[in-house]
Amino acid sequence: MINDLENIDWASMGHAYGPASDVPRWLRDMASPDAEVRKQAFSSFCSAAHHQGDVYPCTVASLPFLFAMADAPSTPDRASVVALIVNIGREAVDRDEPRSVWIGPDGEESTAYQDAAALMRGRGEAFIGYARDADAQVRGAAIAGLGLFLDDPERAVGALRERLAAEDGITERLLVVRTMGDLALRLPAARVPAWEWFDILADGVAVDADVRLAALVQRARCVSESIDDTTVPTAIGLLRRITPIPRPQESETEDESRGPSEPCTCPVEADSDPGVPGHVAAAFADLERRGRVHAPTTSLLVTFHEVLDSRVEDRTALLREQLRSPDAATRYDAIDMARGLITSWRGDHIHLVRLLAQCLLPHNSYTSAAAAEALGSLGQLAEPARETLAAYVTTHRTTHRPDAWASPHPELRRAHQQAVLALAQLGDERALPGLLTALDTGDDAWRAVNAAGHLPQAAAELTPRLVRLLADVDHSREWPDVSSPALASALAKLGDPAAVPALTDAVQAAVRHMQWRTAEPVLKALASFGTRAASALDTVRPLTEADNVAVRTAAAAAVWEIERCPEDVVPLLEHLLDHQRNFDAIGLAGRIGPPATPVLPRLRQILNEQTAMNARNEQQDAAVLNVGNAWTLVHTASALWDIAGDSEADTVVSALLNAWKDNDSTARDVLACLNRMGQAARPALPRIQTALAQPHRGNDRWSDAVASDLEIERICRSLVAHLRDLPEPAPDGRRGVQARNVSEMASELL
Repeated sequence: MINDLENIDWASMGHAYGPASDVPRWLRDMASPDAEVRKQAFSSFCSAAHHQGDVYPCTVASLPFLFAMADAPSTPDRASVVALIVNIGREAVDRDEPRSVWIGPDGEESTAYQDAAALMRGRGEAFIGYARDADAQVRGAAIAGLGLFLDDPERAVGALRERLAAEDGITERLLVVRTMGDLALRLPAARVPAWEWFDILADGVAVDADVRLAALVQRARCVSESIDDTTVPTAIGLLRRITPIPRPQESETEDESRGPSEPCTCPVEADSDPGVPGHVAAAFADLERRGRVHAPTTSLLVTFHEVLDSRVEDRTALLREQLRSPDAATRYDAIDMARGLITSWRGDHIHLVRLLAQCLLPHNSYTSAAAAEALGSLGQLAEPARETLAAYVTTHRTTHRPDAWASPHPELRRAHQQAVLALAQLGDERALPGLLTALDTGDDAWRAVNAAGHLPQAAAELTPRLVRLLADVDHSREWPDVSSPALASALAKLGDPAAVPALTDAVQAAVRHMQWRTAEPVLKALASFGTRAASALDTVRPLTEADNVAVRTAAAAAVWEIERCPEDVVPLLEHLLDHQRNFDAIGLAGRIGPPATPVLPRLRQILNEQTAMNARNEQQDAAVLNVGNAWTLVHTASALWDIAGDSEADTVVSALLNAWKDNDSTARDVLACLNRMGQAARPALPRIQTALAQPHRGNDRWSDAVASDLEIERICRSLVAHLRDLPEPAPDGRRGVQARNVSEMASELL
């Protein structure tokens, strides 16, 4: 059939990177006897014709040829072909929804997903044959297809039960049970026989523990009512049977001594290409690591955590068992699951944090790096691990070399760096030697720059080094190894005015090379120094007329922070607010406060227009569009309050609550304004109480989730404590006293 490739007009179709005329070559090369040619063909096809899971008309046109290769015994790598078919089919079936509309590469509506799903279902019987193939890899690749593409429930259930009896590999047997769960959720007619089968397996004393655990998880996944107080303890008991039993003399505190004797066998990473910026190489390495699975039960346990969802106590008990497991692979894979629980759900996570700290094993850098990175993502919640982190860093510096940050061993270097970064996140000065090594040697200095701002107490040592790096930046390059914005941000956090001349020079260099994306954040850093940056005025003031609106806005804000002369800045604002969604200009108006009264009409206009647009979206059943628009409401309402105060209170509270309803990511900004409003925020009290009571952390995707949620909780507690006992506002709308910041009221009461 491969000879029929030329009968299709591939050039008339497209993929992620242009016309699909190269697809026939990739399909031919998939059957090449040369393994490298095949590998490149699969990679090229997946990155273009199946880009990030997308299905294009050319992808659908490829399916008959892929099936022909899978059917031919002479195909060198049939398992990879079957796996590709299943991946394409899974995406198609998942997105084949009634009334769904997909847009193709040409901008026109596409039926590719529906067409691919129909073709896959039409070839469903083929997967029964693949699942019985003599090649174990082909069987493994085909099993998922039995749950995805067979529409005859009795046939599918029978095929899966047959496969469990025939397979003897752990991975394949677990996949069979998982696929039965997929089938039960997809076909209602398969649910009862699937549930009955799960019951038989989960409760079968003679059944292998791994299969029993898989059946228990899939039963819970398909029938949430089956989860009770015995579910997790039973799962833990089965997990213990799957892994070796620890020796009686081993205790929790001996995990460290147990770990080095069984390190992970993943390959050690090679040093990155010196021509590739460090942060780019690190990003790709991180992506590759995140795709690794070390224990056969990992996928099963990930599913179990998804099923348990908000049952934080149950999940914590399960994770404590995973992190204490005598199996190194199970412990390693539990690290990211623990991080996910702590960063997503509120609660008492001290025990999990301590168990993560126990994964800092001096002779197992691979596991230690993962544990340190997880702890670094927890912010202040990593406090129980502080001393363990410090001891780990100190041991590296004394046992290996003082400049362990720059160790020639990639895994040891990564582990040490991640531990230093986690320690710096806690503001611990014991991270300083590592950061200084990075800044002095240039080894992975970009990592140290991002962490330096957490140690303002060490500004005297850090500022000169950051200034030197900033002076060395080549502003003619768009992506330097260490970016000016990162350096400027760190210098602003350190707050040492000795950085002002270097920041001023950086602004001039960025403008000279028209690097507006650099000039803007450096101007913001200068503004953070306020009047202490007066020497930069001659450089900053002319930029209020720059060609780039973001730079003009940042320059106007810097002039305000340095001089505090509203008569110079408010006229600039009137023009800046003409640009749509200029949130920085709106924020500047709020910071200026009552002297910015001349721009109130424009702010009211922005708010009214956005409110009207959101109302239209809701009427047209397109409220999803209001997610992005919510930020306009938050910024504008906040500025209205900061300028006009009580007279705008009702309008401001209404806008803030609507924004919060449409986009939970606005919570921290909404609450910051409500906090400034004092008693005028009382109408928002029910929503504030709801936010405080929710167990899930806020949905702030664009900043540190933990730090953001901790701030949300702090403000909510303060607001609830001081708003719930206040009297209702007077009937005529007047308030008895001028509204004040709730934090100020709290300090007076204390």
